[in-house]
Amino acid sequence: MNIFQHNTMLVYITLSFLLMSACNHAEENNSNNKADKDSTLVIPVEVMEVSLGSISAYYSNTATLEAVNEASVVSKVRGIVQEIMVEEGDKIRQGQIIAKIEDDQYRIETERAKASMDRMYNDYKRNAELFEKNLISAEVYENSRFEYESQKSVFELADLNYKNTNISSPIDGVVSQRSIKIGNMIGIDQQAFQVTDFDPIQAILYIPEHERSKINVGQRAELTADALPNTLYYGKVERISPTIDPSTGTFKVTIYMIQGQNDLRPGMFGRVKIVYDTHENTHMVPKVAIISEDETQSVFVIKDSLAFKKVIRTGYVNGLNVEVLNGLQEGEIVVTTGQGSLT
Repeated sequence: MNIFQHNTMLVYITLSFLLMSACNHAEENNSNNKADKDSTLVIPVEVMEVSLGSISAYYSNTATLEAVNEASVVSKVRGIVQEIMVEEGDKIRQGQIIAKIEDDQYRIETERAKASMDRMYNDYKRNAELFEKNLISAEVYENSRFEYESQKSVFELADLNYKNTNISSPIDGVVSQRSIKIGNMIGIDQQAFQVTDFDPIQAILYIPEHERSKINVGQRAELTADALPNTLYYGKVERISPTIDPSTGTFKVTIYMIQGQNDLRPGMFGRVKIVYDTHENTHMVPKVAIISEDETQSVFVIKDSLAFKKVIRTGYVNGLNVEVLNGLQEGEIVVTTGQGSLT
């Protein structure tokens, strides 16, 4: 008989019921006629073999994902928005011009400042030649040099303002927000765009201080996002704050995601696990097979279609599996469903 079918086994437990029937008839001498019958109780259960594998211990918490690099792009000059080159969702590069402010006034001021600078430069060079020939005083020479350098600064400032009519991105990233429209008057330091770099994405955890000895830089982290429930993403512990916040009793841990940058987005709610220890080639059974009674844990083991209860000692619990430190061997068959019917 094939007792393993669809992961279900029929456990036959013999109860040895002796059914006795005695017939006593005074007129008949057959008092030794008895009928003995054996009855077997059949209990269906689901089972699984004890397996070898890897199981990890981890600290878990929740966090809102953030971008490591994010910038508010502001206008450095005042003026009317003349042109917008990008829209939300566009990928841009550092230094790329993404909007223009009307620049006529700034261009004229720059040209005027340059003309004055050129004139003063000529005066300065001529006075330098005369001073070398002792034809003018040192005071006249120094004044001309000072006037030229002062006007040069005026020109450089005007030229900088003229160049700043081109609004450019300070980082690589994606335009996550546009705050201006063509024709708007924009002021100095007014936000025009928000640029976000999705690589890397980080998660910030605040972990109780009693867990400090378990967490180290470089440890593997696993993340699931509520918005993407069927995918597991991996990261690593990037840095750990050296101080404990006395008001909360926690320390800050920063995790960088090392894959999934195309799917994960800042603002997503994620569930993070930091794996701090792993046992390789250890015995494991399904969590549902464990019977907990007071401080004792046990399982039912199947042998020769009979169920035997074994006390075990467990270790790490990870997902659906439990590590068994002693009490079971690889290949033994444990009951996962139907233990309540067994004794």
